[in-house]
Amino acid sequence: MLKLENIGITFHPGTPDENQALKNINLTVNKGDFITVIGSNGAGKTTLMNLISGNLTPSTGKIFLEDNGSLRNITKEPEYKRAKYIGRIFQNPLLGTAGKMSLEDNMIIASKKGWKGLRISLNNKTRQQFKEQLKVLDMGLENRLNDNVEQFSGGQRQALTLLMAVMSKPDILLLDEHTAALDPGNAEIIMKLTRKFAEENNLTVMMITHNMQHALDYGTRLLMMDGGEIILDIDKEEKAKLTMDDIVARFKAIKKHSLSNDQMLLQ
Repeated sequence: MLKLENIGITFHPGTPDENQALKNINLTVNKGDFITVIGSNGAGKTTLMNLISGNLTPSTGKIFLEDNGSLRNITKEPEYKRAKYIGRIFQNPLLGTAGKMSLEDNMIIASKKGWKGLRISLNNKTRQQFKEQLKVLDMGLENRLNDNVEQFSGGQRQALTLLMAVMSKPDILLLDEHTAALDPGNAEIIMKLTRKFAEENNLTVMMITHNMQHALDYGTRLLMMDGGEIILDIDKEEKAKLTMDDIVARFKAIKKHSLSNDQMLLQ
Protein backbone atom coordinates (compact mmCIF):
# COMPACT_ATOMS: atom_id res chain seq x y z
CA MET A 1 0.00 0.00 0.00
CA LEU A 2 1.11 3.54 -0.82
CA LYS A 3 -0.28 6.44 1.19
CA LEU A 4 0.00 10.17 0.52
CA GLU A 5 -1.00 12.52 3.33
CA ASN A 6 -1.65 16.24 2.76
CA ILE A 7 0.86 16.40 -0.09
CA GLY A 8 1.59 19.76 -1.63
CA ILE A 9 4.39 21.17 -3.72
CA THR A 10 5.12 24.75 -4.74
CA PHE A 11 7.65 25.66 -7.38
CA HIS A 12 9.59 28.95 -7.15
CA PRO A 13 7.99 30.00 -3.83
CA GLY A 14 8.11 33.67 -2.98
CA THR A 15 8.81 34.74 -6.55
CA PRO A 16 6.61 36.09 -9.36
CA ASP A 17 6.77 32.60 -10.90
CA GLU A 18 5.37 30.86 -7.81
CA ASN A 19 3.25 27.87 -8.81
CA GLN A 20 1.38 25.61 -6.41
CA ALA A 21 1.50 22.48 -8.56
CA LEU A 22 -0.16 20.12 -6.06
CA LYS A 23 -2.56 21.04 -3.25
CA ASN A 24 -3.44 18.89 -0.25
CA ILE A 25 -3.31 15.51 -2.01
CA ASN A 26 -4.62 12.64 0.11
CA LEU A 27 -4.49 9.30 -1.65
CA THR A 28 -4.29 5.63 -0.68
CA VAL A 29 -3.18 3.15 -3.34
CA ASN A 30 -4.02 -0.40 -2.31
CA LYS A 31 -2.26 -3.58 -3.37
CA GLY A 32 -3.57 -4.67 -6.78
CA ASP A 33 -5.11 -1.29 -7.69
CA PHE A 34 -4.83 -0.34 -11.36
CA ILE A 35 -5.50 3.37 -11.32
CA THR A 36 -5.93 5.40 -14.49
CA VAL A 37 -5.18 9.10 -14.02
CA ILE A 38 -6.68 11.72 -16.33
CA GLY A 39 -6.68 15.50 -16.46
CA SER A 40 -5.74 18.37 -18.75
CA ASN A 41 -2.18 19.58 -19.25
CA GLY A 42 -0.92 21.23 -16.08
CA ALA A 43 -3.36 19.36 -13.85
CA GLY A 44 -0.50 17.89 -11.79
CA LYS A 45 -0.48 14.30 -13.05
CA THR A 46 3.22 13.97 -13.87
CA THR A 47 4.17 16.04 -10.81
CA LEU A 48 2.29 13.50 -8.70
CA MET A 49 4.28 10.66 -10.25
CA ASN A 50 7.51 12.58 -9.78
CA LEU A 51 6.74 12.81 -6.07
CA ILE A 52 5.88 9.13 -5.78
CA SER A 53 9.03 8.07 -7.63
CA GLY A 54 11.26 10.38 -5.55
CA ASN A 55 12.19 12.67 -8.43
CA LEU A 56 10.66 15.52 -6.40
CA THR A 57 10.27 16.13 -2.66
CA PRO A 58 6.97 17.60 -1.46
CA SER A 59 6.82 21.04 0.13
CA THR A 60 4.25 19.74 2.61
CA GLY A 61 2.91 16.33 3.63
CA LYS A 62 4.25 12.80 3.87
CA ILE A 63 4.50 9.68 1.70
CA PHE A 64 4.32 6.19 3.19
CA LEU A 65 4.88 2.75 1.67
CA GLU A 66 3.87 -0.53 3.27
CA ASP A 67 6.92 -2.56 4.27
CA ASN A 68 6.50 -5.92 6.00
CA GLY A 69 3.05 -5.03 7.28
CA SER A 70 3.83 -1.52 8.52
CA LEU A 71 3.96 1.88 6.85
CA ARG A 72 7.44 3.31 6.25
CA ASN A 73 7.94 7.03 5.70
CA ILE A 74 9.71 7.47 2.34
CA THR A 75 9.06 11.21 1.96
CA LYS A 76 12.75 12.14 1.94
CA GLU A 77 14.03 8.97 0.29
CA PRO A 78 15.82 9.74 -3.01
CA GLU A 79 14.75 8.39 -6.38
CA TYR A 80 17.65 5.93 -6.78
CA LYS A 81 16.62 4.14 -3.57
CA ARG A 82 12.93 4.07 -4.46
CA ALA A 83 13.80 2.61 -7.88
CA LYS A 84 14.34 -0.72 -6.10
CA TYR A 85 10.61 -1.03 -5.46
CA ILE A 86 8.94 1.64 -7.63
CA GLY A 87 9.10 1.08 -11.39
CA ARG A 88 8.37 3.78 -13.94
CA ILE A 89 7.85 3.83 -17.70
CA PHE A 90 7.87 7.09 -19.64
CA GLN A 91 6.43 8.27 -22.97
CA ASN A 92 9.76 7.93 -24.76
CA PRO A 93 10.34 4.25 -25.67
CA LEU A 94 14.12 4.87 -25.67
CA LEU A 95 14.31 5.69 -21.97
CA GLY A 96 13.53 2.27 -20.51
CA THR A 97 16.31 0.24 -22.11
CA ALA A 98 20.04 0.55 -22.78
CA GLY A 99 20.25 0.82 -26.57
CA LYS A 100 23.96 0.03 -26.85
CA MET A 101 23.57 -3.20 -24.88
CA SER A 102 22.23 -6.51 -26.13
CA LEU A 103 18.73 -7.68 -25.37
CA GLU A 104 19.99 -10.42 -23.06
CA ASP A 105 22.19 -7.95 -21.16
CA ASN A 106 19.20 -5.65 -20.64
CA MET A 107 17.18 -8.55 -19.30
CA ILE A 108 19.89 -9.78 -16.96
CA ILE A 109 19.97 -6.31 -15.35
CA ALA A 110 16.18 -6.37 -14.88
CA SER A 111 16.37 -9.87 -13.43
CA LYS A 112 19.03 -8.93 -10.89
CA LYS A 113 16.88 -6.04 -9.73
CA GLY A 114 13.84 -8.25 -9.37
CA TRP A 115 15.54 -11.06 -7.50
CA LYS A 116 16.48 -8.78 -4.62
CA GLY A 117 20.20 -9.41 -4.41
CA LEU A 118 20.29 -13.04 -5.52
CA ARG A 119 23.13 -13.73 -7.93
CA ILE A 120 22.21 -15.06 -11.35
CA SER A 121 24.44 -15.99 -14.24
CA LEU A 122 23.94 -15.64 -17.97
CA ASN A 123 23.96 -19.28 -19.06
CA ASN A 124 21.87 -21.45 -21.37
CA LYS A 125 19.22 -22.00 -18.69
CA THR A 126 18.86 -18.26 -18.13
CA ARG A 127 18.72 -17.57 -21.86
CA GLN A 128 15.95 -20.12 -22.24
CA GLN A 129 14.01 -18.42 -19.45
CA PHE A 130 14.42 -15.10 -21.22
CA LYS A 131 13.18 -16.61 -24.47
CA GLU A 132 10.05 -17.94 -22.77
CA GLN A 133 9.35 -14.53 -21.24
CA LEU A 134 9.89 -12.76 -24.56
CA LYS A 135 7.52 -15.08 -26.40
CA VAL A 136 4.67 -13.49 -24.47
CA LEU A 137 5.29 -10.24 -26.38
CA ASP A 138 4.65 -12.04 -29.69
CA MET A 139 7.22 -9.86 -31.48
CA GLY A 140 9.89 -12.42 -32.33
CA LEU A 141 12.35 -10.91 -29.84
CA GLU A 142 13.08 -14.33 -28.37
CA ASN A 143 15.21 -14.92 -31.47
CA ARG A 144 17.20 -11.69 -31.05
CA LEU A 145 18.88 -12.04 -27.67
CA ASN A 146 22.27 -10.98 -29.05
CA ASP A 147 21.00 -7.92 -30.94
CA ASN A 148 21.54 -4.48 -29.44
CA VAL A 149 18.25 -2.97 -28.33
CA GLU A 150 18.84 0.19 -30.42
CA GLN A 151 18.00 -1.95 -33.47
CA PHE A 152 14.41 -2.46 -32.29
CA SER A 153 11.38 -0.36 -33.18
CA GLY A 154 9.75 2.00 -30.69
CA GLY A 155 6.91 -0.44 -30.09
CA GLN A 156 9.32 -3.31 -29.49
CA ARG A 157 11.39 -1.26 -27.07
CA GLN A 158 8.35 -0.14 -25.09
CA ALA A 159 7.07 -3.72 -24.91
CA LEU A 160 10.51 -4.80 -23.71
CA THR A 161 10.58 -1.98 -21.15
CA LEU A 162 7.21 -3.14 -19.83
CA LEU A 163 8.36 -6.76 -19.60
CA MET A 164 11.58 -5.76 -17.82
CA ALA A 165 9.63 -3.61 -15.36
CA VAL A 166 7.43 -6.61 -14.51
CA MET A 167 10.52 -8.83 -14.15
CA SER A 168 11.89 -6.44 -11.51
CA LYS A 169 8.78 -7.12 -9.37
CA PRO A 170 8.02 -3.54 -8.27
CA ASP A 171 5.73 -2.73 -5.36
CA ILE A 172 4.12 -0.15 -7.63
CA LEU A 173 4.48 0.52 -11.36
CA LEU A 174 4.07 4.08 -12.66
CA LEU A 175 3.10 4.48 -16.33
CA ASP A 176 3.52 8.06 -17.53
CA GLU A 177 1.60 8.11 -20.85
CA HIS A 178 3.59 5.05 -21.90
CA THR A 179 1.72 4.68 -25.22
CA ALA A 180 1.59 8.37 -26.21
CA ALA A 181 4.61 8.20 -28.57
CA LEU A 182 3.43 5.04 -30.35
CA ASP A 183 1.26 4.59 -33.40
CA PRO A 184 -2.30 3.36 -32.67
CA GLY A 185 -1.50 -0.27 -33.51
CA ASN A 186 1.50 -0.50 -31.22
CA ALA A 187 -0.33 1.48 -28.54
CA GLU A 188 -3.08 -1.14 -28.45
CA ILE A 189 -0.50 -3.95 -28.23
CA ILE A 190 1.20 -2.26 -25.28
CA MET A 191 -2.12 -1.62 -23.54
CA LYS A 192 -3.17 -5.26 -23.87
CA LEU A 193 0.22 -6.37 -22.52
CA THR A 194 -0.17 -3.90 -19.65
CA ARG A 195 -3.51 -5.41 -18.69
CA LYS A 196 -2.17 -8.96 -19.05
CA PHE A 197 0.90 -8.35 -16.89
CA ALA A 198 -1.10 -6.41 -14.27
CA GLU A 199 -3.69 -9.15 -13.89
CA GLU A 200 -1.32 -12.13 -13.99
CA ASN A 201 1.16 -10.60 -11.54
CA ASN A 202 -1.33 -8.74 -9.31
CA LEU A 203 0.60 -5.56 -9.99
CA THR A 204 -0.22 -2.23 -8.39
CA VAL A 205 -0.33 0.27 -11.25
CA MET A 206 -0.87 4.00 -11.73
CA MET A 207 -1.25 5.02 -15.36
CA ILE A 208 -1.48 8.55 -16.73
CA THR A 209 -3.33 8.73 -20.03
CA HIS A 210 -4.90 11.35 -22.28
CA ASN A 211 -6.84 8.61 -24.06
CA MET A 212 -10.26 8.74 -22.42
CA GLN A 213 -11.28 5.39 -23.86
CA HIS A 214 -8.19 3.75 -22.35
CA ALA A 215 -9.01 5.42 -19.04
CA LEU A 216 -12.44 3.78 -19.07
CA ASP A 217 -11.52 0.42 -20.59
CA TYR A 218 -8.45 -0.30 -18.45
CA GLY A 219 -7.86 -0.41 -14.75
CA THR A 220 -9.95 -0.79 -11.60
CA ARG A 221 -10.08 2.82 -10.47
CA LEU A 222 -10.14 6.27 -12.08
CA LEU A 223 -8.67 9.53 -10.78
CA MET A 224 -9.34 12.90 -12.37
CA MET A 225 -7.00 15.79 -11.56
CA ASP A 226 -7.40 19.50 -12.13
CA GLY A 227 -5.48 22.49 -10.84
CA GLY A 228 -3.18 20.35 -8.71
CA GLU A 229 -6.01 18.53 -6.94
CA ILE A 230 -7.75 15.17 -7.21
CA ILE A 231 -11.31 16.14 -8.07
CA LEU A 232 -12.71 12.66 -8.74
CA ASP A 233 -11.82 9.21 -7.38
CA ILE A 234 -14.06 6.57 -8.95
CA ASP A 235 -14.03 2.92 -7.90
CA LYS A 236 -14.29 -0.15 -10.13
CA GLU A 237 -18.05 -0.65 -9.90
CA GLU A 238 -18.92 2.95 -10.67
CA LYS A 239 -16.24 3.21 -13.36
CA ALA A 240 -17.71 0.24 -15.25
CA LYS A 241 -20.96 2.17 -15.74
CA LEU A 242 -19.41 5.37 -17.07
CA THR A 243 -19.13 6.66 -20.62
CA MET A 244 -16.84 9.39 -21.95
CA ASP A 245 -19.82 11.75 -21.96
CA ASP A 246 -20.37 11.03 -18.26
CA ILE A 247 -16.75 11.92 -17.46
CA VAL A 248 -16.90 15.17 -19.43
CA ALA A 249 -20.21 16.12 -17.76
CA ARG A 250 -18.80 15.50 -14.28
CA PHE A 251 -15.70 17.54 -15.04
CA LYS A 252 -17.78 20.48 -16.30
CA ALA A 253 -20.04 20.31 -13.24
CA ILE A 254 -17.09 20.37 -10.84
CA LYS A 255 -15.44 23.25 -12.71
CA LYS A 256 -18.68 25.24 -12.70
CA HIS A 257 -19.10 24.69 -8.96
CA SER A 258 -15.49 25.67 -8.32
CA LEU A 259 -15.82 28.86 -10.37
CA SER A 260 -19.01 29.79 -8.53
CA ASN A 261 -17.24 29.40 -5.16
CA ASP A 262 -14.32 31.52 -6.37
CA GLN A 263 -16.67 34.26 -7.46
CA MET A 264 -18.38 34.23 -4.05
CA LEU A 265 -15.01 34.63 -2.32
CA LEU A 266 -14.19 37.64 -4.48
CA GLN A 267 -17.45 39.41 -3.65
